[in-house]
Amino acid sequence: MPKNKSHKGLKKRIRVTKTGKIRHRSANHKHLRSGKGGKRLRQLRKDPYMSSADTKRLEKLLFRRLRGRDQPRAAIRRSPSPEQRKAAKAEAVAARSQAASGGVATSGAASARPATARSKTAAIKTKS
Repeated sequence: MPKNKSHKGLKKRIRVTKTGKIRHRSANHKHLRSGKGGKRLRQLRKDPYMSSADTKRLEKLLFRRLRGRDQPRAAIRRSPSPEQRKAAKAEAVAARSQAASGGVATSGAASARPATARSKTAAIKTKS
């Protein structure tokens, strides 16, 4: 199946902040300002962040999860830091080496995945 493509026109009109909020420019504020009243121009300057309801709509066009203003920071799934990646990789290597030294027969596909807690206890029970 082909990959999903994000909406290029939308990507050019918005900016996703580090916390997942959407910044955008309000319409009717760029030119021909002389015919607009001061109150209207002041209101167009306000609030460059998009509301949560609109953010939810844009998630489908961008094929990614966005936060919006009203959602908590916990709504964002963070990428692991380099230290966390190294620790996870070392843990997976240790689990693989333990499975290999334990004499447990594994296929090629199963050896690529780290052993789970259930399979470790099953291996210990079969050894005893």
